[in-house]
Amino acid sequence: MIDWHDFPPHVLREYALLADGERGALCGPRGDIAWLCAPGWGDSAVLSALIGGRGTYSVSPVDTSVWGGYYEPGTLIWRNRWVSTTTVVECRDALAYPADPHRVVLLRRIEAVERDVRLRVQLDLRDAFGGRSMRKIACDDQGTWTAHTDDLRIRWTGAADAQLDAHGRLVLDLPVSGGAQHDLVLEISDQPLPRPTQVAALWSATEHAWHTAVPPLEDTVAPRDARHAYAVLRGLTTGGGGMVAAATMGLPERAEAGRNYDYRYVWLRDQCYAGIAASVAEAHPLLDEAVAFTSARVLEHGDKLLPAYRPDGSPPPDETTIDLPGYPGGNPIVGNHVNGQFQLDTLGEMLQLYAAAARHDHLTADVERAIDLCVDLIARRWDQPEAGVWELQDDWWAHSRLACVAGLRAVAHHRNARRGAELSGLADKLLAETTRRCIARHGAWQRSPALPGTDAALLLPPVRGALPAADPRTTATLAAVRADLCQDGYVYRFAPDDRPLGDAEGAFLLCGFVMSLAEWHQGNHVEAFRWFERNRAACGTPGLLAEEYDVRQRQLRGNLPQAFVHALRLETAHRLAGVP
Repeated sequence: MIDWHDFPPHVLREYALLADGERGALCGPRGDIAWLCAPGWGDSAVLSALIGGRGTYSVSPVDTSVWGGYYEPGTLIWRNRWVSTTTVVECRDALAYPADPHRVVLLRRIEAVERDVRLRVQLDLRDAFGGRSMRKIACDDQGTWTAHTDDLRIRWTGAADAQLDAHGRLVLDLPVSGGAQHDLVLEISDQPLPRPTQVAALWSATEHAWHTAVPPLEDTVAPRDARHAYAVLRGLTTGGGGMVAAATMGLPERAEAGRNYDYRYVWLRDQCYAGIAASVAEAHPLLDEAVAFTSARVLEHGDKLLPAYRPDGSPPPDETTIDLPGYPGGNPIVGNHVNGQFQLDTLGEMLQLYAAAARHDHLTADVERAIDLCVDLIARRWDQPEAGVWELQDDWWAHSRLACVAGLRAVAHHRNARRGAELSGLADKLLAETTRRCIARHGAWQRSPALPGTDAALLLPPVRGALPAADPRTTATLAAVRADLCQDGYVYRFAPDDRPLGDAEGAFLLCGFVMSLAEWHQGNHVEAFRWFERNRAACGTPGLLAEEYDVRQRQLRGNLPQAFVHALRLETAHRLAGVP
């Protein structure tokens, strides 16, 4: 039995994210937790209805109602809000924060805002993406339920009157008096569970931790969005410093096109984007964590550096497909083929990140060594084909070389004169050769020597310092992207074939924010704000953004939430605040 009969998948714009750094849950508009991996990001899901797995954890009003919701400012504490014809009820949801890597603590507080309400609560945890049901289900004298699913231990409090139904679910019909509240606490652990903590203390600690972790960001052009972007990045970043690229796996970028990936791993490039965004005005903690995680991988792996890692620093698993229906239009892929790639641009992005840290005097001896190793890798491998920013076939991608030019120039400013001259000389060499091979007839950068079209990613290196704003190659590329890759205020990464934009894939929200930065770099302030406003508004009620946006259908596509999109939203909100 698939629980889609009760809780079918929703469009992505309706899901809210609960995250504590060690794992994340997606909550739908009927109070249904459709996705949760336990105990950590890369483990199997215990709630996987999002991709067709069995199991559910829902808190839903019995009466017919309409849905809304909001995050408490600067947190990932989410409030579902339902309005019926007779009353209003809210469910305050959060993963307890700060997190225990071994123990999930999911808090749900039901609040009857005005009058008496009735809710239906269901709990059916199933490990291995729905394959292993709950067993050893028992309720003690205190009304606390305990169970196991495979090797995971479960404890559920606040549901003393729940009943076990014929499908192995715990079901509770819950009345809540007007003005009152009712707490549910779900714990899942791969270790013996500690003594229960008072629910008030859990909520208090979570509120305090979020208010401490997320800065006010009042110096941005959109403080609310900037704080939300920072909170999302914070929620995706583990205690060990690694930031996963997204909370989910297998969500399609294009229906039935075979483009379904597992993004529950740490992409070094994405984490660099986040660290750079956190460094624009001052050195926020996400900067130091990005520097520490990426430099550790460089020192550990050297010339065998991978583009992505598990949060513990080990390589991601190879791709496999699990036997589930998948999100509609998609295919549930576990693991990622990126572990067989080399991506040159990542080295340039890391140098840009370390230069940002140097600007705030946050470099350590280990990071200094990582810089030298990155430079050495660039010097030895810059002329070799590689997968590039979009992880395509190996080619001589122009963007990768220009990202390295930007990184080399950035760190050159923080070296002694002799070393700085060496780095600048290497940057000049890469720029000259890229110009020789990758300039189209109209003067714009093209994707590679063999691919004449332009790429929106080519707008970012000049913003980062690879070339001046007035350089003809910079202005020609911006004009080419405007002419060839834009539609209705959104930007596509490149034109893969002769089909119209949008027929092959969705617009890339990352590229929309890059376009805003490129216009800002040119001094086109009004245009920069237009791109920023258009792309930040692509979200639904919870304010989350995926990788792609279907312009025609006005729908998010791909895994959710996509970290690098939120990183560029944060950076753009900072940069535009510097416009006079």
